[in-house]
Amino acid sequence: MGRWKLNEAKSKFSAGAPINKMAVYEGAGDSVKVTLDGTGADGKPSHTEWTGKFDGKDYPISGTAAGTRSYTKVDAYTMKFVVKNGSNLSLTGRIVISSDGKTRTVTAKGNDEGGKKIKFTAVYDKQ
Repeated sequence: MGRWKLNEAKSKFSAGAPINKMAVYEGAGDSVKVTLDGTGADGKPSHTEWTGKFDGKDYPISGTAAGTRSYTKVDAYTMKFVVKNGSNLSLTGRIVISSDGKTRTVTAKGNDEGGKKIKFTAVYDKQ
């Protein structure tokens, strides 16, 4: 939970990968709301919101990206996620929180809207 800012110096993105510069995780009743702000593959600003549970089920994404996202908790510091655009798999990855809770690392790979392969490692600092 909390507010996470991208550390661009420690992150690496392939061409065409979306870049989320800020991620906010907050409680929403018995669910979690995830808000991502950044830049889409087209270079335009992006804003998405997702509300759901970390139970591996698909929940809808709203904002500049459509589709669904699911999170599965692996352990106290790790989650897996899957982003789908319709029934097509778009992106898979993992999120690892450092043991001191100050750093969040997201690694992912998948395909952009045109089917081109993308991958990234994004490192975030807790705000």
